[in-house]
Amino acid sequence: MLSARTFRRLRISVLLLILLVVLLNTWLSRVRSTDWQDSLWVVVYPLNSDGRADTQRYVESLGAEQFSAVSQFFTREAQRYGVPLEDPVIVQLADQMAQQPPELAQNPSRFESVRWSLAMRWWAWRHDNWVGPAPDVRIFVRYHSPQGRDSLAHSLGLQKGLIGLVNAFADARYEGQNAMVAVHELLHTLGATDKYDPASGYPLWPDGFAQPGKVPRYPQLQAEVMAGRLPLSEHQAVMPQTLDDVVLGPLSAAEINWR
Repeated sequence: MLSARTFRRLRISVLLLILLVVLLNTWLSRVRSTDWQDSLWVVVYPLNSDGRADTQRYVESLGAEQFSAVSQFFTREAQRYGVPLEDPVIVQLADQMAQQPPELAQNPSRFESVRWSLAMRWWAWRHDNWVGPAPDVRIFVRYHSPQGRDSLAHSLGLQKGLIGLVNAFADARYEGQNAMVAVHELLHTLGATDKYDPASGYPLWPDGFAQPGKVPRYPQLQAEVMAGRLPLSEHQAVMPQTLDDVVLGPLSAAEINWR
């Protein structure tokens, strides 16, 4: 019969082995997602986040074509950077999810952020309803009615776990902006970092500008996707209406292994 000390050592060894396997799998997933040897499979999971009837009608109307702009953006930008893939990102649409993801507190502490990240990864694994080849990246889109509100909670992208959580408006008029946010968070999962001032939300020069060498500097004609805003003047920047007005900057391209 095992002694208490031997049992404790065995238990610790098993836990360490499990942790090693998890870390190794996370590392391999990250490497595979940015080696660009094959197309990246991205699955979008829609949710009715506010329970409203108009939101539900919109979610039920969704088709894969609503997300074609996402794959088209990656195809266009990949060609600019010489990435030898005809379809670098392939987007699929899962059925609507009924379960809501865990909530992240406002202004979370570091501990709360880590705890939420772990909870989100567990939730995503437990409630995944996709029937098909295992996705490389999962993007959960929480739809909200635009009625009575003009802003949404901050969206998030987790590199560990390759998971994005996007807050979007349930209205066809916002599909361009929704696609912009989805691409931004998808790029976060691949290792791209924000290119804006977290205090003001204003794009940081030069990496957050699509044309940092433009003279005069303002107005910019396009937005850098990880900056999220189109600078019109020194103190004014607006969100692009479609991904046609957005590019992937050189630093962001390097962060996802395109340079």
